[in-house]
Amino acid sequence: MAARAARARVRKNASSKAREIALLEWISIAIPCLNGLSAALLVTAFAAIRRGERERHRNLMLANLGVSIVFLVCYVIQVSSVGHKAFPGDDWVRVLFLTILTSHTILAVCLVPLVLRTFFLAIRQRFDEHRRIARITFPIWLYVSVTGVVIYWMVNHLRPYA
Repeated sequence: MAARAARARVRKNASSKAREIALLEWISIAIPCLNGLSAALLVTAFAAIRRGERERHRNLMLANLGVSIVFLVCYVIQVSSVGHKAFPGDDWVRVLFLTILTSHTILAVCLVPLVLRTFFLAIRQRFDEHRRIARITFPIWLYVSVTGVVIYWMVNHLRPYA
């Protein structure tokens, strides 16, 4: 009887571990997809506001904020569960990777208060101030979104096993 219960616990633990691994694999793929989607939403929202489509711009930016929040949750789960993957090599490609990663990280940290302030001003309908800060926020957000995809590609596809 005890042996049967022990085997059941092992199967349950193995099943739970398999679900956890599957979730982490899904998250590692979702992160660059969310970054790419964020970049696409940003560009589309920018085009909408340039055409004077305020409502569409607003909806796209709210969607982008939601995508970015989901990204942040996924990123925190991945980093807290697995950590970061080192980029192998000692050549110019590694230097390029570290340069992109450093600029991406610094700008991503600076981006959080910029995004919050930009949204706050829009919600308060303080559009003159919103426009001024959005001119700073937009290119940084776009850069961080695009370089997030580039970093994923470099780590997982350029040199996945080197």
